[in-house]
Amino acid sequence: MSKRVISFHYTLTNTAGEKLDSSQGDHPLTFMEGVGQIIPGLETHLRSMKPGDKRKVLVKAAEAYGTRDDSLVLEVERKKLPNKQVKIGDQFRTNQYPTPLTVTKLTDSHATLDANHPLAGQDLTFDVEITEVRDATADEIAHGHAHGPGGHHHH
Repeated sequence: MSKRVISFHYTLTNTAGEKLDSSQGDHPLTFMEGVGQIIPGLETHLRSMKPGDKRKVLVKAAEAYGTRDDSLVLEVERKKLPNKQVKIGDQFRTNQYPTPLTVTKLTDSHATLDANHPLAGQDLTFDVEITEVRDATADEIAHGHAHGPGGHHHH
């Protein structure tokens, strides 16, 4: 089966209606289907859409960034942190976890770090508009991701 590359604009909101992210005013997001570049619950909807289609898509937490995992919440001694002037909301990367650790609580001696994705446990709403659908090139298929504006190598 030939893989397709899908480009789309999106606005992401949480269940309270707060805007979390958007591609408006920038390049559309581009992904190659079937390689896990975007959350599974959103990809399922986008695959059935055509250029010009607009849709509001609700993605349940389990199909987005997963449910919260309490075992990913750690309490560490503050002196073990790389930065002594740490504050709530700061993030650290470690080799042990795929997502950054976010500081969620501080005491004089300890810090609580959360390795859950910041959007874990949340149902998400995407307002999407498909801008382009095309067959992936042989090069894109070989490398496992889309190229060009909004693709893997574009920052």
